[in-house]
Amino acid sequence: MSGWVYLIIAGVLEIGFASTLKLTEGFTKIAPTAVFVFFAIFSFYFLNKAAQTIPVGTAYAIWTGIGAFGTIIVGIFFYSEPASLLRLFFLMTLIASIIGLKLVS
Repeated sequence: MSGWVYLIIAGVLEIGFASTLKLTEGFTKIAPTAVFVFFAIFSFYFLNKAAQTIPVGTAYAIWTGIGAFGTIIVGIFFYSEPASLLRLFFLMTLIASIIGLKLVS
């Protein structure tokens, strides 16, 4: 598999661990905490695999960008977080930045 595939997998797994963080209630709930740990371990594993072929700064920036974007979307649809115009605008600038990093890497 290519580094970019590993990086996308790592980013999706980051969405998983960031989104379940709230459900752990300070790591007091066993099942959500176990899910959080599972996603976190495998997200870092795939980020590490991606960083073997992609510059680490680029890999990290894209990994956090994918995670941030996905976590915001999960927050809007599942946690009733705000979807204001400015928030969505800056979310789109984040996506543009991720695409830009991919194009120049």
